[in-house]
Amino acid sequence: MKFITRFVITALAVAAAAWLVPGIRIEGTAGWWAVSVMALVLGLLNAVLRPLLTFLSCGFIILTLGLFMLVVNGLTFWAGSWVAVNWFNVGFYVDGLWPAVLGSIVVSIVSFLLSIFLPDEKKQKSAA
Repeated sequence: MKFITRFVITALAVAAAAWLVPGIRIEGTAGWWAVSVMALVLGLLNAVLRPLLTFLSCGFIILTLGLFMLVVNGLTFWAGSWVAVNWFNVGFYVDGLWPAVLGSIVVSIVSFLLSIFLPDEKKQKSAA
């Protein structure tokens, strides 16, 4: 159940990024399919590619006091769009690094705001 909830939150956040950020667009008639595929790809890349990019750019992250993580998140978002378009043939396009960075910020904020409304499983288990 937790996976489905996280997936729905990520899909809504990706849809919000496509709606809000110029340079991120969904083409074709299957818009929710494109958003769903992008949410799955983004989840996979956040689990696999993002830690590797974070490790390799550790010096820049320390030098910029963490601001380089915005670039790492943007690169992950951009790579997710590339994978969704080229491997799964869905129409989720990101036109460059800066729309990807802005899109990753929107996805982070929307995911955080939607997660606030979820019940905390740790508190429920300790109360039982």
